[in-house]
Amino acid sequence: MHIEVFPVEYKELAGKTINRSSEEIKRNVDKARKVQIRRYANETARYNSQLTPKLTKKYCKLGKSESQLLEKAFKKLRLSARSYNKIIKLSRTIADLDNSEDIELRHLSEAIQYRSLDKNFWNV
Repeated sequence: MHIEVFPVEYKELAGKTINRSSEEIKRNVDKARKVQIRRYANETARYNSQLTPKLTKKYCKLGKSESQLLEKAFKKLRLSARSYNKIIKLSRTIADLDNSEDIELRHLSEAIQYRSLDKNFWNV
C-alpha cells in the first residue's frame, strides 16, 4: 500500500487541530486484530492479509453498490485477479478499523485509492 503525501502549510501544522494520539491508534489497531482473530478462529488464516481467495469470498462479502464500484475500478484500472483480492482484503481491514461488520463503499473506495496509487507509481 502506498499513500501520496502532499506538502502541508505551516498554518495547518501550527493550528489547534486535535489529532489522534499514537496510543489511541494502537488501541484501535489492537481491537481490529482481535476482531480478525475471533472471526477466523476456525480457519487457517488469523488476519485479513492471510485470506485465500476462497476465504475472501466467505468473509468479505460485498453489497450491490460495492460490487458495482469494484467492477468499475477493475475495468478502469485494468486490475489483475491478485489486485482484486488485495483490494477486498484491504477493504475488510479498513472496515475492521472502523468497527464495521460490513465492507461499505467508503472502505472499498479507500482501498481502491491506495491500489490506484500503486498502479500510477509502480506499474503494478
